[in-house]
Amino acid sequence: MELTLLGTGAPDGLPRPDCPCAVCAAARGERARAATALLVDGVLLLDLTPGAAMAAARAGHSLAGVRQVLLTHPHNGPPVELPAGLPQAGRVADGRVLTLISGHRVRAVAMDSPGTGYEVTSPEGERLLYLPPGASPAGFPDDGRAPYEMVLADVVGRPDALARLRSAGAVGATTDVLAVHLGHEVPPGPELARRLAAAGARAVPDGTTLIVGEYHAVPDLPRRTLVLGGARSGKSVEAERRLEGFPGVVYVATGGSRDGDAEWASRVGLHRERRPGSWRTEETCDLLPLLEHDGPPLLIDCLSLWLTDAMDRVGAWEDERWADGGERALHERVSELVAAVRATRRMVVAVSNEVGSGVVPATASGRRFRDELGRLNAAFAAECEHVLLVVAGQAVVLRG
Repeated sequence: MELTLLGTGAPDGLPRPDCPCAVCAAARGERARAATALLVDGVLLLDLTPGAAMAAARAGHSLAGVRQVLLTHPHNGPPVELPAGLPQAGRVADGRVLTLISGHRVRAVAMDSPGTGYEVTSPEGERLLYLPPGASPAGFPDDGRAPYEMVLADVVGRPDALARLRSAGAVGATTDVLAVHLGHEVPPGPELARRLAAAGARAVPDGTTLIVGEYHAVPDLPRRTLVLGGARSGKSVEAERRLEGFPGVVYVATGGSRDGDAEWASRVGLHRERRPGSWRTEETCDLLPLLEHDGPPLLIDCLSLWLTDAMDRVGAWEDERWADGGERALHERVSELVAAVRATRRMVVAVSNEVGSGVVPATASGRRFRDELGRLNAAFAAECEHVLLVVAGQAVVLRG
């Protein structure tokens, strides 16, 4: 099954008309995107993009053989016209199956927002799933079928849709996940490719032709990632974003609760509101059992609070206890954690503070914490495939 993406952008395209934002300003050449539209084997057109006939011609194709035009969503962008000679555009009722004279079968998939998704099966049996912008499947049958060969979805706007498809087995390790409906909310340039790769997805320019089911190197998902950053740098948001497309994430909060501390409770509440409702929270500093057992991805936030607890347990704040076995006990705890990270089979994203660039603490205990956190970060990072430093909300790749 041959698929040509006549457009890969949001309904109003990228750049948006008269928009002065940085993303629109940088959307030139291959980064410019018309509204998403797919041409399947030259016979099926899914959605319309402005100048569809010209877009097809630029990609080396013609719309003369199109026998069916289907829409997935109400079009709120620039007005588009149906190219002359094509059949009237329409939609298929949810759950209904449309069989084309070419042998392609199109099943309409119900969404959780206005719009219709389409599952397209070729005469040879390859399957793709195309979702409208801002939408996720309302439900997915657990019928034991193999994962789709290709999924095209609003990965940036609705990462939870990808998580739902993974949970249902509709997206597997070899599924080619393409991000479409890309608007000016997406990060510009290489940052988009990095963010999509972290979700196991990719984006392609308008006019790209792909063979559904043909081998493509699916982005290699890192098993272990460390996200560093200063206070309010956006490091926790970056860590959470890396796991939005995965189901059943376990959020490990190492800070615990602090009775009577309203400001701390407010901080914890903001974190909880950001996280998907399907995530489960564990408030603990006992990380070894979680790392040693198989299960869904772990998000550990954060290592600096884990270190605070570890130093409390060995009495590392007091000079005498530090010299009398406290230092050795702390280093043993850190070594155990690092060894568990090295051996874990789970996907792990950990957050930690980068404190080495600030003011030198005024107390010996403060300097001790700074030094030990630097050593912990370095040892943890050595076991990770990806290491990021977040500065002013921007992720700088240190490794991966």
